[in-house]
Amino acid sequence: MVNSQSMNLFRRSYDGASVFPTPNGFRLTIPASTQHGYRLAQVDEYIRLPRHNFPARPPLTLSLCARASSESIPGTWGFGLWNDPFGLSLGFGGNPFRLPVLPNTIWFFHASEKNYLSFRNDKPAQGFLAQTFSSPSFHPMQFLTGLMLPFSMIKARRYLSHIVEEDAVSISADVTQWHNYRIEWSLNRSAFWVDETLALETSVSPRPLLGLLIWIDNQYAAFTPQGKIKWGLEENLNEAWLEVEKIEIKTSG
Repeated sequence: MVNSQSMNLFRRSYDGASVFPTPNGFRLTIPASTQHGYRLAQVDEYIRLPRHNFPARPPLTLSLCARASSESIPGTWGFGLWNDPFGLSLGFGGNPFRLPVLPNTIWFFHASEKNYLSFRNDKPAQGFLAQTFSSPSFHPMQFLTGLMLPFSMIKARRYLSHIVEEDAVSISADVTQWHNYRIEWSLNRSAFWVDETLALETSVSPRPLLGLLIWIDNQYAAFTPQGKIKWGLEENLNEAWLEVEKIEIKTSG
């Protein structure tokens, strides 16, 4: 078992956001502002590592307690494991070399109404979700998808829905109250628990290697069923925060 005290965790914050340790975890806060800066508070275990050295692999269980300041925070927040698919770094300044890839993710994820984070039309893409993506590490048709983007976003999205496996379910818990969250990840199974109640069990399992991520920010991204791609920053007129406690990772095998 690995807990937050023994994990090699990195804290990041931008544009007035903050990450403060608490006796059993962290409080991540983004300030109230009408300015359009990118506000991020994040804790992770991978930012200084190349993807091939990300530490998380199945079988693995991640558990923690969490609560948020509101059920309608502009932007996104959540916790889980992913491969940092949108990370871009050319390796300067001591940073690892990293290019964008397709997503491999298993997480509890909250997305405001401006977001639409699914390649499929039959899965929830906003609100508070238990969500998982599984993508091949390389697929030659990715190049064709890139060529298609200027001509038919709808076709590109439909094609990505065949390359990227995904599953998700909406979570009805009051996120402003403390809840126990647990993610179970094996090679052929993903399971999500809220207060010992099974929320989602699926054969869609992300491919390793992954890294732990806990964050809150004010951005949105959408790839809609109509083929429209949108992204940007949201105003947060009120301070927003996410508190997490009792972070534990159990591995076996």
